Amino acid sequence: MYIHTSSNLSNQQVGGALIVETRTKDLIPVANVEVTISSQDETGKLTTIATLFTNSSGQTPIIVLDAPILSESEDPNFTGIPYATYHISTKCNGYIPVIIEGSQIFSEVTSIQPITLMPIEDMTVDPFSFDRQLNEVISIGQSTLIGDYAPKIPESETKDVSATGFVVLSEVVVPEYIIVYAGSPNSTGAPTYTVRFRDYIKNVASSEIYPTWPRETIKANVIAIISFTLNRVYTEWYRNQGKTYTITNSTAVDQAFIYGRNIFDTISSVVDECFDIYIKRPGVIQPLLAQYCDGQKSTCPGWMTQWGSQQLGEDGLKYDQILRYFYGNTIEILSAKVVSGIPESYPGTALREGSQGTNVRIIQEQLNRISNNYPLIPKVPTTGIFDPQTTEAVKVFQRVFHLTPDGIVGKSTWYKLSYIYVAVTKIAELT
Repeated sequence: MYIHTSSNLSNQQVGGALIVETRTKDLIPVANVEVTISSQDETGKLTTIATLFTNSSGQTPIIVLDAPILSESEDPNFTGIPYATYHISTKCNGYIPVIIEGSQIFSEVTSIQPITLMPIEDMTVDPFSFDRQLNEVISIGQSTLIGDYAPKIPESETKDVSATGFVVLSEVVVPEYIIVYAGSPNSTGAPTYTVRFRDYIKNVASSEIYPTWPRETIKANVIAIISFTLNRVYTEWYRNQGKTYTITNSTAVDQAFIYGRNIFDTISSVVDECFDIYIKRPGVIQPLLAQYCDGQKSTCPGWMTQWGSQQLGEDGLKYDQILRYFYGNTIEILSAKVVSGIPESYPGTALREGSQGTNVRIIQEQLNRISNNYPLIPKVPTTGIFDPQTTEAVKVFQRVFHLTPDGIVGKSTWYKLSYIYVAVTKIAELT
């Protein structure tokens, strides 16, 4: 039974789900990893709740854990911590053990705890993340809605890129990776992390909003986060200042990013759906630097407030209505070009059982290649005909990667297929 570490939490308990995923940095699953999940009391004592083992997809069985009641994460006036935290550790021959401190569990939400395992022979001692026993230790900080984070310093929402020597990209694009500096841009010596773009957006959203909020609220916040990030990418804001990174994790200037944190299924699915969508002002090429604040601890006239967006979502507003409420009716909502090494662009129409043609053959070939590393996904004939076998393979793929398992290859599934296909074929080329 979980013992809360905050006296402000209600004694009422319900369940939240957790799945742990162990993969290499190249997204290759690691099977037979021993994963121990523990609670921690106020003295720091750990009590083991369960020991699980990962399957051929690098995933543990889903476990249901105690968490505070749902209403606490929906109440802007609640002053406690509306989620439970757990301690997770891994053991696997040939890989550095990993310890996760503070993995967050919300009621009625599935938490996905990704763990990137490093082969022992690749180990370099990193003073930022290794303890004396050479375990990699990842400590997950509190949500920005309750934690002690610096408020955003206001900036111009569009950047003057006409200055001599200022270099911008030729068009708005979704990059393959974001390089995150884990510190203030005025500091030196902090670590940098190279993160896949969608993983970065999922991390920030999971750090800055609650996954129990309405889906339209989550989507509005995700698009604001994407737009902010793509402004930094398009203007090459930090590189034009002589820096070597894309963005920082300082909430005073950028967005919260917590290395190694868990993400939530409700947020993950939204990001997979709209990872290329951003907002801008009419007549301006660059994405809007969509600034926001929580609306409770701090106020920010002219920006989106996170708790305000939550209320609008509860009132039934759609994501675009929420964004226009805060940023104005004239904003444009567009899709950026994806330049993440993906071999084929989404054809624009969902593929399903009965579909035929080159695009069906592409997904069949991708499924078969991915199944080499994720053997739960069955092989399919590469006929270019979307038959029942292809439908079943797509459903398994969707379940493994936390998409709606409907067997239909819409935009989210198409790009997730390409994303995983690129990752596993890249590592194959190196071996």
